[in-house]
Amino acid sequence: MLITLSPSKGQDFDSPAPIADFTIPEQLDNTLILNKQARQLTIEAIRELMTVSENIAKLNHQRFQTFSTPFTLTNAKQALFAFKGDVYTGISAVQFSEEDIHYAQDHLRMLSGLYGALRPLDLMQPYRLEMKTKLANPRGDNLYQFWGEIITEQLNQALEGHKEKVLINLASNEYFKSVKPKALKAKLLTITFKEEKEGKVRIIAIFAKRARGMMTDYIIRHRIETVEGIKGFEMAGYRYSAEYSDDKQMTFVRPQPQKKN
Repeated sequence: MLITLSPSKGQDFDSPAPIADFTIPEQLDNTLILNKQARQLTIEAIRELMTVSENIAKLNHQRFQTFSTPFTLTNAKQALFAFKGDVYTGISAVQFSEEDIHYAQDHLRMLSGLYGALRPLDLMQPYRLEMKTKLANPRGDNLYQFWGEIITEQLNQALEGHKEKVLINLASNEYFKSVKPKALKAKLLTITFKEEKEGKVRIIAIFAKRARGMMTDYIIRHRIETVEGIKGFEMAGYRYSAEYSDDKQMTFVRPQPQKKN
C-alpha cells in the first residue's frame, strides 16, 4: 500500500532533520531539465507565471539560480522534514522513530512539480514550482506534459514489493492529475474528509489538508497494510462513514468545529 501526498509551499531548511540518512531523488535528471528552463526566467516572468508578489518572485529566481548538484546534507534536506504546511502539521515526523521513517520511505510519495515523486528521505533544495504551472519545456507547455507517465511509473515501481497493491490518494486534485490512473498497476482509493453541520456535509479545504496529514501519520505509525485497516482512523473527531464511501472513495466525517472567537 502506497500513499501519495501533495508537497507544500512552506518549507523549513533552517532546523536540522532528526536523521542523517538520505536518498537522492529518482528523477533528478528530469529535475535538472526543469531547473535549466526555469533559470532562464526573469523575475518579472516568474511573477507573472506563478502569480506571486515581486518579493516571492525574487526569492524563487534566486533559488533557480543557486540550485546545484550534487545534493548533500549541507545544501539540501530530506523532503519529509523540509515541507512545512497545513498537510504536514498533521504528520509528527520529528517524533518518528527510525523504524517509522524507514517504513514511510517505502509507503509514502510526495508529488512535486520539480522533483516528480519524492520519497521521505530524498534530499531536496528550496523551491516553488506548483504542478499547475504552465512552464514551457522540451516536452510541452506545462508540467503535466513534462512528467507524462513518469510519475505513474515511479509509483508502479514503488508498489512492486507491496503485498496489497493499493494506491492511497491523499493528494490534492492539482497534484494527482500528474498520475495516470489507467496506467496504474494497483487499485486506486481516494480518501476524503468532510465536515457535518446542520445535517449537511462538505469539504473545507483547510481542515481536509490537516486531516490528510493526520491520516498519513496514522498509517505510518500503525503500519496499516490493508484498506480495511484504514477504517480504524479516529482522530480529531473524524470517523469512517459507510454512507459516503464506496469502493473508489473512503470518506471520514466529523461535526464541523465551531469558529474560535
